[in-house]
Amino acid sequence: MAKIRSLASPNFDTRPEGAPIDMLVLHYTGMESAAAALERLCDPAARVSAHYLIDEDGEVTALVDETMRAWHAGVASWRGESDINGHSIGVELVNPGHEFGYRDFPDAQMAALETLAAAIIERHPIPPRNVVGHADVAPARKTDPGERFDWRRLAAKGIGVWPKRAAPVDADGDAVNDMLAGYGYDTADSAAAITAFQRHFRPSRLDGIADADTVGRLKALLDLCR
Repeated sequence: MAKIRSLASPNFDTRPEGAPIDMLVLHYTGMESAAAALERLCDPAARVSAHYLIDEDGEVTALVDETMRAWHAGVASWRGESDINGHSIGVELVNPGHEFGYRDFPDAQMAALETLAAAIIERHPIPPRNVVGHADVAPARKTDPGERFDWRRLAAKGIGVWPKRAAPVDADGDAVNDMLAGYGYDTADSAAAITAFQRHFRPSRLDGIADADTVGRLKALLDLCR
């Protein structure tokens, strides 16, 4: 990965005292260009930011010091924690997103993310299940980084987790909600939580229905995390 360039964003504040940095949250920019995304992430009026932005060619820009709280997750929850910004590092990946022509994440961008994420995980106590997407922590509001993002590739590098081959499992709605909540999801909107799980772990199906294959993957993940 090339040297990280710096472009200070004014959009940050102090983390809660004693809060561990134990999450890595990945986003796509969802804007028409990298320049537009950087402008917004550095605009005081926008009140949004991230710690890093990775362009499609692999260039990494540091925007907020890791010791500070960047404003990237908004209203969100994971494993019972609602101050996601206070506990996380946020990384934005340049991609137009579902609104402007969603596309695959190039190899150069993914390789840069692997290097950056590995270094972040070395610096902070981030368990594999806490490497998540924006959609995972805000399933009723967000879809990024989306179903084209290669979570399996990251997990193969030791960044995040991916279920091994899982046998199909049947479960009723209450059991599915309990399993999703046990893994980390906010299940206030059950269909949204299932869809977010599918975006991450079963991207070929995004219907919010917990079929046996979806539940099997969820059970396999829970087994891995025990």
